Amino acid sequence: MERLRYIDLFCGIGGFHIATENVCTQRAIESACVFASDIDPDCQITYEKNFGQRPVGDICQVDASVIPNHDILYAGFPCQPFSIIGSRLGFEDTRGTLFFEIARILNEKRPKAFVLENVKQLVGHDGGHTLKHILETLYKLGYTNSHFKVLNALDYGVPQKRERVFIVGFLEEVTHTWPQRPVKVQTLDDILEKDVDKFYYASQKIRDNRLTKRDKIVDHRTIWHENKGGHISAYPYSCALRAGASYNYLLVDGERRLTEREMLRLQGFPDTYQIACAYGVMRKLTGNSVAIPVVEAVVRSVVEALEKQSFPKAIQHTFLSEELTAI
Repeated sequence: MERLRYIDLFCGIGGFHIATENVCTQRAIESACVFASDIDPDCQITYEKNFGQRPVGDICQVDASVIPNHDILYAGFPCQPFSIIGSRLGFEDTRGTLFFEIARILNEKRPKAFVLENVKQLVGHDGGHTLKHILETLYKLGYTNSHFKVLNALDYGVPQKRERVFIVGFLEEVTHTWPQRPVKVQTLDDILEKDVDKFYYASQKIRDNRLTKRDKIVDHRTIWHENKGGHISAYPYSCALRAGASYNYLLVDGERRLTEREMLRLQGFPDTYQIACAYGVMRKLTGNSVAIPVVEAVVRSVVEALEKQSFPKAIQHTFLSEELTAI
């Protein structure tokens, strides 16, 4: 493959964009993001500041025929309808139906492959019927080579426990292998900043409250996590960043909030990435983003698959049948 064209739906702040550019640079492939879309104005501002490309707004209002031809479609489609933090309404939530906007574009443009990302709760939502419906829809569109896997960012180099389901599919018969865990792993010491403004520190009342629930005697950096039931855990990594959580649900060493740069680092963004919005907005944007090292590993596996020899026709439909059986 000498050239890769891709589109970035529900693009957020560009995690898929950076991951793809990294893969293409490593493999000496010319790459081009030919279309990006996100309805959130803050995402649009941040994406444009970093990539010089202003994402189109509401994808529902875009005629699929005007979207440029592309090789891979990316979509980290809205997760709130399926999230354990949300109401889990799935397709009953209007955001859940945005999957069918992806299907509409796949049907019109017929890219060689796609990569979709969502919360792991999608796998078991409605007893597995939601994911089964998604896979059946993709199958009917001709992507008979579609399959899924839950991957954790913690296994791919960043100190953040973030489990997400990835769905990949191909228009042609290819051999796709899910990526292996990398050798190099960052620690909180690699992520956390040394000098942090007092703005980020929780009030003394909140800090004292944390200490009444958990001793602070440890010999390494930790991020304290308070769950919905008020239980405090302290880990040498971060629990998943979230867009709409309390400002103090994650506290470094039980004392302060993560800075904007630290949140970006936990998602694998390079320090050259430009911060375009205020603190509260950045919490939302990074919480909704993807962990770049995981996405990069998946994208690499898809690119490698596109370059491999096709499967024999006799096993053309095995991926879908195996995954549906597993639900």
